[in-house]
Amino acid sequence: MVICLVAITIFLTDFLIKAYFKNHFAYQSIPIIKNILHITVVFNKGAAFGILRDYSSFLIYFTLIFIIILILNIRANHRRDKLDNILLGLILGGALSNFCDRIIYGFVVDYIDIRIWPVFNLSDMSISIGTLVFILRTFKKDNYYGRSSLRS
Repeated sequence: MVICLVAITIFLTDFLIKAYFKNHFAYQSIPIIKNILHITVVFNKGAAFGILRDYSSFLIYFTLIFIIILILNIRANHRRDKLDNILLGLILGGALSNFCDRIIYGFVVDYIDIRIWPVFNLSDMSISIGTLVFILRTFKKDNYYGRSSLRS
C-alpha cells in the first residue's frame, strides 16, 4: 500500500508539473535563485544526460520491461520494511512518469536546472534517490547480518 501511495504521488506530481511547464514555459529558463537554481524546460529524447537520443523505441521497451520486473519483484517479496517500500515507490513512480512522457510526447520533459548538472525532473530525482538509498541499505543490511555484499 505504501509503495502505491508513494508511486502515485510521484507520478501525478511530476506528470502534472511537466505538463504545465511544457505548455507554458517550453524552452525557457526562469531563475529561482540566479545562477544556482533555474526552471529550464527542455525536451529530452534520450536517456540520462541525453545519451541514446536516437533510440526512443529501445528506451520505451527497456523502461516497460524494467517496470514489469519491478512490479513482479514487489509482488513476490512482501518482507520489506516501510523505508524499503517508500524507496520502491519512488523508483516506480519516477519510472512510470518518464515512461508516460515517452509514450505521449516522444520525449521526457526536464525542468530542474542547478547549473552544474544536466537539466532533470522530479522523476529522475526519485529514481536516483530511491535506487541509491536502496543499494546503500542493502549493503548495510548484508554487513549487519555478517555477510559482505562484495564477496561471493
